Formats: sequence, structure tokens, C-alpha cells
Amino acid sequence: MTRSHAAADRPLARRIGGVIRAERLRANLTQSQLAEGRYTKAYISALENGLAKPSLAALNFLADRLQVPVTKLLAAGEPAWTRLEADLKLASGDWQHAVDAFHGLLDAGPTEAVRPELLRSLAEGCCRLERGAEAVRAASEAAELFRRQGRPADAAWATYWEASGLYELEQSEGARELLLRVLDEIANGLKVDPELCLRIPIALAMIESRDDQPERALGYLEQARSMVGMLDDRRRATFLFSLAVSYHELGDLEAALTTGSQSLTHFRAAEGEREIASIENELALVFLALGRVDRAVEHAAAARSGFERLESTRSLAHVADTEARIELARGAEGSAATLALEARRLADESGNRKAAISASLTLGQARRAQGDLDGASTILDEAARMARAQGRRGQLQAVLGEWAEIKAEQGDLRGAFELSQEALRAGRLGATPPAVTETIRALEEPV
Repeated sequence: MTRSHAAADRPLARRIGGVIRAERLRANLTQSQLAEGRYTKAYISALENGLAKPSLAALNFLADRLQVPVTKLLAAGEPAWTRLEADLKLASGDWQHAVDAFHGLLDAGPTEAVRPELLRSLAEGCCRLERGAEAVRAASEAAELFRRQGRPADAAWATYWEASGLYELEQSEGARELLLRVLDEIANGLKVDPELCLRIPIALAMIESRDDQPERALGYLEQARSMVGMLDDRRRATFLFSLAVSYHELGDLEAALTTGSQSLTHFRAAEGEREIASIENELALVFLALGRVDRAVEHAAAARSGFERLESTRSLAHVADTEARIELARGAEGSAATLALEARRLADESGNRKAAISASLTLGQARRAQGDLDGASTILDEAARMARAQGRRGQLQAVLGEWAEIKAEQGDLRGAFELSQEALRAGRLGATPPAVTETIRALEEPV
């Protein structure tokens, strides 16, 4: 007979409970003192005796009260993965370990009812790690299994992650089709989590934004914004943060600042430290775009502090790149280059491919500002190869545009023209850089 989820999770709950009790005694606290302000003595007793399964929110609260990292509460016992451990890793942002955990659970031969749940969670982790192809495979199988089991709401969530994987692969049409299909099902009466109702229009807005359809994107964002009141503090904060990022990408900096600040307020209420740091970094970029470098410095410093506390190398790569861009705006090319190199190192260590390309672009811009055009070209050549290999069209266009301008400055008009043409073919058409426009005109003039 197959054990229930509760029975399967009980050994882990007992191990975590034992650590909580040991840390409580070390801190010389009673159960009542540990629970004070949020929980009850009875709940702490149930946790310590393995009779209750701790939520991530509870673990964060207890870790803070005990002045230990959450990972210490999770590290107890044998290394075998359990469903609870995997879910907690995913919820806490430890995506690589979560993906490893879900692979292990799938290899162990789960029941028919559990397999699609594991696949859906695996797909989410892969999306977070920008592994689109793997996410699509896992989510597609999960959606099919959920439908066979008569679980349409779960299938809708799996379809969302399948669309997210296709978005990572820059397959806009396929992603759009899947999301619109789920929207139709909801319109026809399918009851789903309110969070999914919000995520779908945000995802559609991101697709339309990338495909240079800003009016459609804004329409979806406003549709989502009208639903934000349904959420609790944490979900509302998550939505507003996504909205702020989308507004930023669309160039509506004032709206990005407004929603980003609102998101920060809600995350602080919900104690979402990782998300707070992410918002601080996003606000730094917005203030930088507005030319308010002093505020950008302030928010970037807060982002770095937050991610250093969380020991998130992956996210620190993005922050270091932001700081490098700020230094470029201040005219401190040497500092910018140093920070961009730090960003690339952190990106390589954490496997953050998106940050690696972005940091290489920033480093190339710093080398260009220092007058090292050959060095900048070499760096951008490497960045372009990474972007091509990973199918990151938007980043590829940005890299090629910068590289084309450098070629033009070096007098290599043919090379500049070829790079600018590839940038236009990258699929995310935008304003052609002025230097490239002049290059094209020069090449088209009769000799």
C-alpha cells in the first residue's frame, strides 16, 4: 500500500522538529517565547514532535527568531529528498536544488496521482533556471496527465509553465496560443487559483512587449491590475513586482516606479526578503533610466545587501551588473569594468546565462568608453556567441547593436552593416542605433 503524503513527510517533519527544539534550547527560549507574536505554544510543540508540517513562512519566522539561517532548519537528517524538502527548496528560491530534488522523486517511481504534480513543479524550477526545453517537456506531460485524471485546474497551471518554457525558448506564437486557451477555459467557468488569473495576462503582456506590441501589452497589464485586489499581501506584492518589471521593459518609467514602490510595501508586510531585494534592483534600474543616479545607487546597495544576506550568487550577478551600469552613467569606466567582471564571474558560478550575457555587454560598453575598441569587440563577440547559442534574441540584438557601433567607429563599415542586419533579423526590431543608420547610408551611397 502506498503511503499518504502526510505519512511520507512525517520523517522529515520529525527531523526538522528536532532541530527546532535543539536551536530553541540553545537560544534559551521557551516554546511560548518562540511562538510569541505569530503562533501558539501548541503549534511549536507539534512542530518539535513532528506532528505538524512546517510551512516556509513558519520556517522563516522561526529561523529569524532563533537567529539561524533557514537552511540550518532544513539540513537535518539523511540526504534523501522528500516531497516537502523539494517544495520548500522551490518556494525559497533554491531552484537548482529543487530541480535536482524533483528529478530524484520522479526517478523513484511516484504514484500516478503524484507524478504530474512533480512534473509541474519541475517545470517551474526549470523555467526559473531559464531551461526552457526541459520545462516544456515536463509541463506538457504534466498537463496531459492532469487532464486524464480529470484535474483541469491543475492542468491549467501546468499549461502556464509550458507556455513559460516556450517563452524562454522565444517561441512567442506557441506560448501565446497556450495562454489564450487557458483564458478561454477560465472564461467558460473553469475555477482556478486567483494567482493564475493574474499571471496569465502578465505573461501575455511580456510576450506582446517582446514582439513590439506595446499597446496590446499595456492592455493585458491593465487587465491584470484590475484583479490585484483579490490577493493577499505576498501575492499582491508578487503581482505588482511583475507589473513594475513589465512597465519598465515597455519604457513607462513612472508607472514602473509607482508599482515597484507599492510592491516593496506589500513584500515588507509579507516578509519576502528575496523579493524585496529583487525590487530594489529593479528600482535601481528605473532610477538609472530616469537619470537619477543617486537614487539608483541607494537601491542597488539595498539589493546587494539583501542578496548577500541570502547568499544568492545568481541574483548578485544581476546586482553587480546594475552597479556596473550605474558606474558607467557616472563616467567611472574603470569601476564599471571591475563590477562587470564581478557580474560575469558570479553569473558563471551560478549558471546564470542571462546575467552572463548582460554583464558581457556592460563590460564591452565599459571597454569602449575607456577607448579599448579592440577589447570591447572581443568581449561583444563572445557575448554574441553566447546569445546565439542560447537563443536569446533580445539580448543578441542589444549586443550586436553595440558591436556594430564600435565597428563603425573603427571604420569597418562593412562589418558594422553586417552586424546591424543580423541585429534586425534577431526578431526584436527596435530603433536602429544612430551610428548604424549612418553606416547603412554610407554603404548604400555610390562610390
